[in-house]
Amino acid sequence: MFDTRLRQLIDPALNRMGAWVAHSGIGANAITLAGAVLVVPLFYALLAQNWLAALALLAANRLLDGLDGAVARIRGASAWGGYLDSLCDYVFYTAVPLGFAFASPANELSALILVASFTLTAVSFLALAAIMAGRDLGHGNKAFTYSTGLMEGGETIAFFVAMCLFPALFPQLALLFAALCLATVGQRLWLAYRLLSLPSAPPR
Repeated sequence: MFDTRLRQLIDPALNRMGAWVAHSGIGANAITLAGAVLVVPLFYALLAQNWLAALALLAANRLLDGLDGAVARIRGASAWGGYLDSLCDYVFYTAVPLGFAFASPANELSALILVASFTLTAVSFLALAAIMAGRDLGHGNKAFTYSTGLMEGGETIAFFVAMCLFPALFPQLALLFAALCLATVGQRLWLAYRLLSLPSAPPR
């Protein structure tokens, strides 16, 4: 919901960092994979209930996730890079609730519900992106079509940070997050209906 506004705030700094990294010879895909590698220690930090380490690794992962896009814009984006970035994002998104689930049996049911809501949110996002391939719905130059929703990247990070700061509240936060994800699915369903159910223009 706030991603477009957040990008306006953070993109200038990311672009400056991206210019330095790009000129050092490091490619965007290497940064994407480095971020994915950080998911492993992040998962174990959550499992060990080392919340400060988890917060630091979470922040590092998200910094690399933003930095790879900045580097790609300088060195040239690719379809493979866009695919890899999206896949690594969902590795991160699922690892966090799984880490909390393994950390405490009390978290298991709410983590399962949250991951299930992520699945539906991902389908609502990616299926529309595939059908609308190439169209910009307000997120600028991306590897594929982005559709705005109530729960986007910024809101996801805010919930994950809150979970690390208040781990005892994970079940409640996870269920609230899942409910908002389902609301996002409904929002995208309505968007897809409006975009895709209109009659096609007659052939010329």
